[in-house]
Amino acid sequence: MTETNDVHLLIVDDDERIRGLLQKFLIRNGFFVTAARSAAQARRLLEGLDFDLIVLDVMMPGEDGITFTRWLRRSVATPVLLLTAKGETGNRIEGLEAGADDYLAKPFEPKELLLRINAILRRVPQARVTEAGPKLLQLGPLRYDAERGELWSGSELIRLTATEAALMRIFAAQPGEPVSRETLVADLGRDGGQASARAVDVQITRLRRKIEADPKQPRYLQTVRGAGYMLAPD
Repeated sequence: MTETNDVHLLIVDDDERIRGLLQKFLIRNGFFVTAARSAAQARRLLEGLDFDLIVLDVMMPGEDGITFTRWLRRSVATPVLLLTAKGETGNRIEGLEAGADDYLAKPFEPKELLLRINAILRRVPQARVTEAGPKLLQLGPLRYDAERGELWSGSELIRLTATEAALMRIFAAQPGEPVSRETLVADLGRDGGQASARAVDVQITRLRRKIEADPKQPRYLQTVRGAGYMLAPD
């Protein structure tokens, strides 16, 4: 189980009853929890507080969860878990493309929410790479520090979501070797995380936008026909 005694969560949901229930449940399970009733209130909280993960409802009046996720991704890499209405497959894919790390369909069991949160927290880039592999990878003008799980462009740190950081960690452990989509699905979906072949493809597309000069003709994160994806550093 992920150590939770210093983990601060932000719950954003316009439904006061659900917001209160989630806050009480997560506090009982050892988290610090702050709640917001809207994206606007969440923005104000983010001006003065740092959070380890945001649980965000998609369907909210005013600014919806997907739009808010897009705004978040322009400035922060805080993991986002979206809460979606059951059957809204399009919203789920749109949410992943916007930068969310996972999604959970309503109604859900509180224990499943807890499993999803812990699974995302285990994928955040604080984890060190223990597998054999180079400590520093050069990707054209970018460099990836495998020890720290950080991607840099000169002196500028490029923000990675928890899932993007997990993908980089997997690829950096075996540069120049293809990793199958099945392996990526299994690794990203471990411990209750949400993953599918389609979700992996979406995450790869997003990651390419950050490391490739031309994401449509990738040089460093290549597709290997019949084998999966491969990181090909300089």
